[in-house]
Amino acid sequence: MYPAPSVAGLLPLVRLLQLASPALPVGAYTYSQGLEWAVESGAVRNEADAAAWIGDVLACSLARFEAPLLARQLAAWRAGDDGEVARLNADFLASRETAELRAETVQMGWSLVKLAAELEAFAALPGWRTRLLAIDTPCFPTAWSAAAAAWQVPVDQALAAYLWAWAENQVMAAVKAVPLGQSAGQRLLAGLGARIPVLVESALQLPEARWSNYTPGLAIASSRHETQYTRLFRS
Repeated sequence: MYPAPSVAGLLPLVRLLQLASPALPVGAYTYSQGLEWAVESGAVRNEADAAAWIGDVLACSLARFEAPLLARQLAAWRAGDDGEVARLNADFLASRETAELRAETVQMGWSLVKLAAELEAFAALPGWRTRLLAIDTPCFPTAWSAAAAAWQVPVDQALAAYLWAWAENQVMAAVKAVPLGQSAGQRLLAGLGARIPVLVESALQLPEARWSNYTPGLAIASSRHETQYTRLFRS
C-alpha cells in the first residue's frame, strides 16, 4: 500500500502542470523567437545546430534575465508588493530588443490575463484577479508569475517549469522549421531538460545587478525575421 497523498501538497503541482502545458491558450506555438530566421539563413540546419541555438538562448538569456526576474516577481506577488511587480514588468518590456519580441510577450501576457480573470481556480482567490488586472500592459512573465504565486507553486519548481515550457516550444518550432523528426525533438528536450536544474539554481542566486539578456544573435535573428518573405511563425 502506498501512503495516502496529500491533496494540499499535490494541487500546486497540478496547477503548475496546467501553466506549463502546451494546451495553455496563449499562442506560444505561433512564435519561434528568431529561430525561424536562423533556419532560413542556414545558421540552424540540423539537430546539433538546433541544440546549440536553443541551448545558448536558454543559458545566456532566459536563465540570466527572464528566470531571475520571474523569481523576483513571484516573491513580490506573494509579499503584496504590486509596485515591485509593476517595476519588473516595465523592465521586462524595455528589455525586448525588437518589435516582434515585444509584441509576443504583450500578446501572450494579455491572453493569460484574460484566461486567469475568467478561470474560477484563479479569479475566486481573494484579491488576485483585481491585482492582476491593475497591471498596465502585463507581459507574459508577469501574468504567469501571478498565477504561480496565487496557486502557491514553489519558486524552484515554477522556474523549472517556465524554462521547460519555453524549451519545449522552441524544440517544436525547430521540428517544424528545420525540419526534424519527433525522435530528434525528444533527444533535444532530454538534453535541454538536463540543464534546467543547474540553470534554476543559478537564476535564484543571481543578484539583479548581474541580470543580462545580452544575446545579439537573437536580436539580429528577430529583427531579420520581421521582414522575412515566407514564414510560419509570428516571431
